Amino acid sequence: MYTGITRGTFPVVQLDRKPDLLTYQVELPEELLEGLECGASVSIDGVCQTVVSIENRRVRFDAISETLGLTTLGDLKKGQPVAVERSSRVGDEVGGHDVAGHVSGTGTIISRKVEGNVWDLQIQVPEAWMRYITTKGFIAIDGSSLTVGERDPEGSFWIHLIPETVRLTNLGEKKEGDRVNIELDARTVAIVDTVERVLAEREN
Repeated sequence: MYTGITRGTFPVVQLDRKPDLLTYQVELPEELLEGLECGASVSIDGVCQTVVSIENRRVRFDAISETLGLTTLGDLKKGQPVAVERSSRVGDEVGGHDVAGHVSGTGTIISRKVEGNVWDLQIQVPEAWMRYITTKGFIAIDGSSLTVGERDPEGSFWIHLIPETVRLTNLGEKKEGDRVNIELDARTVAIVDTVERVLAEREN
């Protein structure tokens, strides 16, 4: 489980592609390596990944075909910075919202605006997801806990980024046409699905 507060971006230093498997290494700073062990969970661009090995400051992860098909990890390139968050511990401050690292799928940036110190991104997603995406509600984009801005019920919504979010994530570098990992808020999904089911049962 994560809080959606990205700790920074760090480079992919090695990639090895095999049929149905991507092995890659990310170089992490000492503060994120402290206490990290093989088998631990780390969020990479919002995707929950298991630590396979640690060599000096290089942490290795494996992504299988299902993960590669559902997320942006299949597009990774050597030297590319990825957003990283260590899994949360009991007692940690929750600065964002509960994020599982179980990506729902990807969205596409269809508009980008920068005005002063605010970066605005409009993201297109499957229209069916929009019943779970509410104005002022939570959503995780590449692992970062963000608040939904304006929304178009037909399949897009805006997020508004402050300078600190831009500094710690890759989102300020995203361009129109880029894909991002989306994790819908699990509580919202559960509430909406439950209400829809109850209403459907009453109609029958």
